[in-house]
Amino acid sequence: MAVLPQARGGRRPRRSPRRSVPTQVIEPRRLLTIWLLLVLGAACLGWRLFTVQVLEGPTLRQKAAEQQQVTLSPFLPRRPIIDQQGNLLALDQEIYTLYVHPRLFKEPIPAVAEKLAPILGMDKAALQQRFQAQESGIRLRSDLSRDTVSTLRGLYLDGLEFEQRAQRLYPFKDLYANIVGFLNDERKGQAGLEFSQQNLLQRPVLKASVERSGDGSLLPDGVPAGFLHQDDMRLQLTLDGRLQRTTQTVLRQQLKRYSAKRGAAIVMDVRDGSLLALVSEPTYDANRYYEADPKLFNDWAVHDLYEPGSTFKPINIAIALEEKVLDINDVIYDEGRIQVGGWPINNHDYSTSGGRGPLSLEKVMQYSSNVAMVHIMDRLRPQRYFEWLQKLQIDKAVGTDLPFATAGQIKARNEFVNHVIEPATASFGQGFSLTPLKLLQLHAAIANGGKLVTPHVIAGLVDSQGQLYWQPPRPEAPQLFSAKTSKQVMSLMESVVVDGSGKPAQIKGYRLGGKTGTAQKAENGVYVAGARITSFVGVLPADNPRYAILVVVDEPRGDDAYGSTVAAPVVKQMAEALVAIEGLAPN
Repeated sequence: MAVLPQARGGRRPRRSPRRSVPTQVIEPRRLLTIWLLLVLGAACLGWRLFTVQVLEGPTLRQKAAEQQQVTLSPFLPRRPIIDQQGNLLALDQEIYTLYVHPRLFKEPIPAVAEKLAPILGMDKAALQQRFQAQESGIRLRSDLSRDTVSTLRGLYLDGLEFEQRAQRLYPFKDLYANIVGFLNDERKGQAGLEFSQQNLLQRPVLKASVERSGDGSLLPDGVPAGFLHQDDMRLQLTLDGRLQRTTQTVLRQQLKRYSAKRGAAIVMDVRDGSLLALVSEPTYDANRYYEADPKLFNDWAVHDLYEPGSTFKPINIAIALEEKVLDINDVIYDEGRIQVGGWPINNHDYSTSGGRGPLSLEKVMQYSSNVAMVHIMDRLRPQRYFEWLQKLQIDKAVGTDLPFATAGQIKARNEFVNHVIEPATASFGQGFSLTPLKLLQLHAAIANGGKLVTPHVIAGLVDSQGQLYWQPPRPEAPQLFSAKTSKQVMSLMESVVVDGSGKPAQIKGYRLGGKTGTAQKAENGVYVAGARITSFVGVLPADNPRYAILVVVDEPRGDDAYGSTVAAPVVKQMAEALVAIEGLAPN
């Protein structure tokens, strides 16, 4: 047992008494204040929750959707256009624009300029000067190919930016420009099929709403199956590239030889109206359309009107035969010159040949007698003749798939019926106007047994294997002439090539029918002094017609510029090419 030390004086130390801790009591007033603050906070929080979830809910949901979801619409290239053999006439090409931002360069400006110059084909000093003059956003090239971009990216230079876009490319340049047309910088068709067939060439644009994560990256789960898939359809045309090239070459040579203003050449399958060649000169490079005269954008063979002259005479004889006012064995008297309503009408060779007297229909066609044609059509009442011109649909635009087709012009009914000069001039193809395409359509009707088929260049949509996926509907062809009439007129046209003005179109071993035309040129209702339009229409083979060919040459120069000398030789070369391409057996 421990012994406590004794205090001085023998006393034990006194312990300090324990202090009592007073208990804190919260006053009722303070308690009430705290309670009120808690209630108020809860009320504010409840109001805020109500505001966010109820009052502002739709707006916030919309903002969240905008931040978390993005609508994708992938770039789909325009469908290519191909010819009958599958050659690409128009396609989308991937190109890039290069922007340079010198402020992001990690290497010295001279070093960057030295690396870029040989790849871009630009001067090194000029590049360096541009980099020093501007810190960002320098547009260097806008036509870079994918291979060039790959080369540039392989330099691993900072400060290069590439913007991808599609450019429409026309590999054959001017060969099909009058038919295919072109797209402008905004990728909108401005001419040709690029304009008229927008719905077929533009693939359907799909859209999909997909979510993205917090860092902005897209979540692939929301992309629908097949979203990035594009069809492999191509717009196939009826045109034959081999015949198109040959036609353009021979037509250009003839235009140059006769210093002509312009020319057009067309080949049509008379059975269904499909066009195998359609050439208009002059033309333009569709890749550089901005350098061309805008007047060339409308194919004048489809758009411009002219008086057909003697190439319309077979149509008139078919009308007369069909109305039974003319028999194939009739003889027509040719005085060489006559007066109609006070107006003189004479044959083109009256000054050298005079009147020829009685002529068979074959001789009427072979000599291309204007006077005989006036006598023939005078047998038909003017009212009925006018109705036939309407039945031929001359005053209506050809229902072709080519754009900007123009309706022909005929005189008003009262003028045609009450002025004897109007039916007289119409009998040899003057006093009214139509397009070259319309004239060829009418000759196809004579060749195919009397049906007015629709000229067209679209065969349909085909896949990459050449399988036909879609074909445009064709209107039913009305019957204009009987098969008997068609056969009789074809025999007359064959005699023109055998013994008449169409001899320059003869092909050894093959039977051709045809008709020449040399007409005065009218502008604004007035004939231009000394100006001619020469033409020739041919049908091959004459005994079993399959193809109709038309060549029209505007304002050839020279004393020997006639349909027989200017247009017929071109038709001959086109027919020879057609025989070789189609493998037609000789008769």
